Amino acid sequence: MTGRTMRLSRPRTGTRLRFGRLGQLGQRPGLLAAIGIAVLLVVMMVAVAAGSVSIHIATTLGIILRALGFPITETWAASTTTIVLDLRVPRVLTAAVVGGGLAVAGATFQGLLRNPLADPYVLGSASGAALGAAIAVLIPVQLAVLQLGLLNLLAFAGALGATAAVVAIGHRRGMGSMTTLLLTGYAISSLLAAGLAMAMYASGSELRQIFDFLLGGLGGASWARLAIAAPLVIGATIAIQWRAGVLDGLLLGDEAAAHLGVNVGRERTILLGLAALATAAAVAISGLIGFVGLVAAHAVRLVVGPEARRVIPLSALFGAILLVVADLIARLLGEIPVGVVTALIGAPIFVWLLVRSRSAYEV
Repeated sequence: MTGRTMRLSRPRTGTRLRFGRLGQLGQRPGLLAAIGIAVLLVVMMVAVAAGSVSIHIATTLGIILRALGFPITETWAASTTTIVLDLRVPRVLTAAVVGGGLAVAGATFQGLLRNPLADPYVLGSASGAALGAAIAVLIPVQLAVLQLGLLNLLAFAGALGATAAVVAIGHRRGMGSMTTLLLTGYAISSLLAAGLAMAMYASGSELRQIFDFLLGGLGGASWARLAIAAPLVIGATIAIQWRAGVLDGLLLGDEAAAHLGVNVGRERTILLGLAALATAAAVAISGLIGFVGLVAAHAVRLVVGPEARRVIPLSALFGAILLVVADLIARLLGEIPVGVVTALIGAPIFVWLLVRSRSAYEV
C-alpha cells in the first residue's frame, strides 16, 4: 500500500516534536509506561478515597493493605471497610479494565483499518450491544448469572454477534477490501439501529433502562462482574500484544504484509475477533462509553508513533486513566452517566490533538 493510504495512517517523523517534552518522552516508551503506571495508581487511590463519603487517603490505603494480608491495625469503622472494599475498589478496577479494553480495541481497529480515527465500535459492536440490551428490557424474564443480568448477557452477545456478522459477510465479499468491511459494518449498524429504535418505541416505561445503557455507567460494578469481564479483556489484550508484529505488518498494507509472510485473511480475522471480544466484555458491564477508545489510542499513536508493541500497552494505560478519572467526576457530580463525562473530556482533547497534529496526516 503506497501513497495516500500510507500517509493517512502513519504519522510523519516530526509529529512527536509538536508535543515538546511529551514528544521527546515518546521516544522513551519504557519511562512513559512507568509514569503512566504511577499516574494510574495515584488516580485509582484518589478515586477510591473520594466520593459522597470522603475517606482519608491513609485510611483507604490501610484498608486495602489489610485486605491484602498486611499486618495493619484496624482503626476505622466497619462501614468504612464496606464502602472501600465492596463498593469503590471494584468500581474503580472495573473502570480501569473497561477503559483499558476500549483503548486497546481502538488501537487495534486503527491499525487494522489504517485509519487513525477508527474506534472500538466501528464494525457495529455498539449497535449490536444496544439492541441486545433493548431486547433484554422488553423480555419479561428475570435472569441472573454471577450477578450478570439478561441485559448484560444479551449486550455481550449482541456486540460479538454484530462483529461476527460483519466479518462473515466481509469474507464472502472478499476480506482483501477494507472498504467492503467498513461498508458492511455501516450497513449492519444501520439495520441494528433501526431495530433499536423499534425496541425503544415499544419499551414504554422501561425506556430509562435503555437510555442508561446507551449513556454508559459503572454503578452496577461488583467483584463478580469484574471477575467475568477482566479475564476476557486482559486475555484479549495480551493476545493482541502477542501479535503486535503482525499488526505492524498489516499497517503497511495487505501486499506488503503478505510479502512478509503474514496470512492476511486469517490474522486480520483473529485480530478483529480479539478486539471485538475486548469491546463486548467491556460494554456488557458498563454500557456504551464513547471517546475513550478513540482518544486514548489516537493520542498514544501521535506521541510514540505507530509501532503496535508500544501503542497497545500504552493505550491500555491511558484508557484506564481516562475512564477512572471520568467515573470519579461522574460520581462527584451526582452519578451522572459516565459516557457524558467522557464526551465532555474526550471531545476537547480530541479537537486539541487534531489541531496540534494537523499536518501529521494527509486526508
